[in-house]
Amino acid sequence: MSTPVEKVAAALRALNATGEIREFAETVPTAAAAAEQLGCDVGAIANSLIFSADGQPLLVVTSGAHRVDTRLVSKLLGIRKLRRADPAFVLSATGQEVGGVAPVGHPYRVRTLIDTWLSKHEVVWAGAGDHTHMYPTTYEELLRMTGGQAADVGP
Repeated sequence: MSTPVEKVAAALRALNATGEIREFAETVPTAAAAAEQLGCDVGAIANSLIFSADGQPLLVVTSGAHRVDTRLVSKLLGIRKLRRADPAFVLSATGQEVGGVAPVGHPYRVRTLIDTWLSKHEVVWAGAGDHTHMYPTTYEELLRMTGGQAADVGP
């Protein structure tokens, strides 16, 4: 059986990703912690957040320097009820645990929004399936690999 990181690595290879997964000696539970370990701006950290959108999973990949405005996203997508998903919902939708969700490597395609704030950074760091792995990518590559929609997801 493959680990979530192995599934993400396989997905990255299949999608011709340019970056390689990096392992940290300790967990990086927040965007600030990841930015500190990587020596980059917190805005270059791509947080992959799962929401329940009228009961269906929605992945919002947002800048670590940006908060998701659920009312704005609801209006943008015509969603009646949008809320952060609980850990069981996240695991079911992605095969990955909260805090380590990657933008790719899920059991099935999840509707995705990519925060336009990430476009401000030449290199963006995304989770790679668990709490100790991340990989470098670009805003354009995130859009391509996820089939996601570019969106302003916060004020």
